[in-house]
Amino acid sequence: MADMSSQLFQVRSEACTAVDLLQLHQFHSDRYPFLLESVAHGALGRYDILFAFPQDKKILSSFESAEKFLTEFEDSFKAVKCETIETDLPFTGGWFGYFSYDYAQVVEPSLSLPVSELPLAILVRVPAAIIYDHQTEQLHFIVETDFSHLLDEMQRDFNHAKVEPLKRQKIQIQQQSEEPEQKYLEGIEAIKEYILAGDIFQVNLSREWQLSLENDEYLPLYQSLREHNPAPFAACVNWGDWQILSSSPERLVRYQAPWVETRPIAGTRKRSQDDAADKALIEELISHPKEIAEHIMLIDLERNDLGRICQSGSVEVNELMGVETYEHVHHIVSNVRGHLKEGMTPLEIIHATFPGGTITGCPKIRCMEIIAELEKMPRQAYTGSLGYINRDGSLDFNILIRTILKQHNQVSFRAGAGIVADSIPERELEESRHKAKGMLNALTLFKEESRDE
Repeated sequence: MADMSSQLFQVRSEACTAVDLLQLHQFHSDRYPFLLESVAHGALGRYDILFAFPQDKKILSSFESAEKFLTEFEDSFKAVKCETIETDLPFTGGWFGYFSYDYAQVVEPSLSLPVSELPLAILVRVPAAIIYDHQTEQLHFIVETDFSHLLDEMQRDFNHAKVEPLKRQKIQIQQQSEEPEQKYLEGIEAIKEYILAGDIFQVNLSREWQLSLENDEYLPLYQSLREHNPAPFAACVNWGDWQILSSSPERLVRYQAPWVETRPIAGTRKRSQDDAADKALIEELISHPKEIAEHIMLIDLERNDLGRICQSGSVEVNELMGVETYEHVHHIVSNVRGHLKEGMTPLEIIHATFPGGTITGCPKIRCMEIIAELEKMPRQAYTGSLGYINRDGSLDFNILIRTILKQHNQVSFRAGAGIVADSIPERELEESRHKAKGMLNALTLFKEESRDE
């Protein structure tokens, strides 16, 4: 075990294999309420972060309170703002953040979005975290220097929790329903009319599924998601009487001086169990004219978003139309980045890219107006974002797709598709059901017996 300290934070590190930070979340979810996991390991999947000992919590409950919420966070950030922290570790103390999709009305006040009963945004001051590095197999206990007394307590908690196996409980679904299919079919036809009129090029239209469970345990739901849909931006977040459980593959925005970057996913194919057929699916995906055109359109949207906060001429596409392969699908992914302008704040960075263009459509604001008109309900967590902000302003946030919202024994999730001029409504309806089936299968395939430790 090794300790390292600086004026800003202290780290205690130890070599450790097969760490599962969900055990510590299970042991004391009030003390360790927010877990971000890189379940699909690789270049994007190096770290798991368990945020510890939450302090002050700022909650935005209505659009009318937005100015107060923003001002209070900016004041809080300025009070502890520091120069760039030189470290490979992703988090060294700062804030954990959640932005619902409906927070978009704060970003763009001209919108009139359906009212949500859940918070629009939450920012929580977090001075400590436990981080596992899958690449080096090192476990790091991190605290801000003013909270150094927490190091021993975190170590004790971890040592206690790691010997307690995760509880596994079969997920029993009592009732299941989905939004009326006619609503979705009519929505697709309306979007095609908007496209024909020249209003938009594409809209991401979604539908909701609702489940009633026999009990209100949320950990089995998350265990199921991460086992059957491993992803680099997974999350298990407990807000007390409601939870967000996600297996997202997509990053919204990351800032690590001097680069701010976004990583759009647009273009998907289901995987084949046959290796030759699987390779053929990749080739078909990356050479399909429609997929290429839609992906390039979204790259241009992201370039425009970053152009508002980056130095002139610095925005570039440093990864163009690569393929990322996951358990069940292949995705086309690009990376767009630029040098951040001087004086930009964390919230200005988030606002420039929020919500992600891949889950609204193009042009973004008009698409959000149409989504509100046709979906007629708040999206809440779906296509919102979770992530963290460091005291030096560096940050990383995901896009909440493949995400469950849980309140007591009620579970909901959304799935949809990008609607374009030649979309066939019945096929898009089936595509939404196929995506929903993937989520439902992940839950119903979950086994009750304990995994081998």
